[in-house]
Amino acid sequence: MRRRAPLALLLCGAVAGCGQSARGADVPGVPPPTAPPASATAPAASPPHATGVPAPATSGPALLGRVAGWRITTYYTALESLYRGERKAVRGCARFHCSHGKARLGSYPKDFLKVVQTEGSGRITEGPERGRYLNWSHSVGFWLDDTTRDSRGRPLRAWASAAADRSVLARGQRFAVVDCGREGGRAVDDEVCAAFRKARWTVTDLFRPGYGGENHADVYIGEEKGSRLAGSPFYTTLTGATLGPS
Repeated sequence: MRRRAPLALLLCGAVAGCGQSARGADVPGVPPPTAPPASATAPAASPPHATGVPAPATSGPALLGRVAGWRITTYYTALESLYRGERKAVRGCARFHCSHGKARLGSYPKDFLKVVQTEGSGRITEGPERGRYLNWSHSVGFWLDDTTRDSRGRPLRAWASAAADRSVLARGQRFAVVDCGREGGRAVDDEVCAAFRKARWTVTDLFRPGYGGENHADVYIGEEKGSRLAGSPFYTTLTGATLGPS
C-alpha cells in the first residue's frame, strides 16, 4: 500500500505502503515479476485493505476513461531475510480460517513485522516456518499461511491483483494504466511507466468504505527479492493517471 496509517486501521491509501514514493535515484529497480496463474481457494479473512463484502454495481467502466483522474498506489510482500531488527515473538492463528488466535507463531525482526502490518504479508525465511507466509489484517491479526491472500482467499498475483473503492470499481473489474500521469510533480521514469502500462489488473479486493478514496486503485507488485521494495522505483504513487478497460 502506501504511506498510510498503520495497517491496523486497514486504510490502504491512508497508510504506508499504498503508493509511497520511497526510492533513491541511485537505487536499482526491481523488474516486474511474471504473474503466476490464478488459483482459487476457500474464502479467507480479509487482508489489510479489503472488506470482503461483495461490491454493488458501479459506474466503474465509465470512470476508466477519465483523463488524468486517477491515483495509483502499490503494495507488496516483504521478505524476512532483508530485515535485521530485534526479534519479537508473535501470536496469532497457526492455520487458515481463524481469527485473532493466540498460538505461538515464532519470532521475527520488528522491522519485518512493521512492513507485514503495512503491506499485509511477508515470506518467512528462517526457522521451522521457513518458506511459509506471515499474513496480517485488522480483522484477523497475524496468521501463518502457505500463500498471500486476497479477501476471497485466492493468492495475490504480482502485477495483476488490485484493490479499489467499491463505489469506483467493482470487484472483478479489469483495467489497464493508459497514461502514468506524474510522480511527485515530475514525469514518471520511462521504465517504471512501461511496466505499469504493460500490466493488466483485476480488482480482487475492496477498500473499507471511506479509506480507499475517490478514483484510487492500489496494485500489487509482488514479493521482495534481492533488495527491499520500499527502495524500488516501482514502489510509488502515480497521480493524475488515466485508466482504461483491459
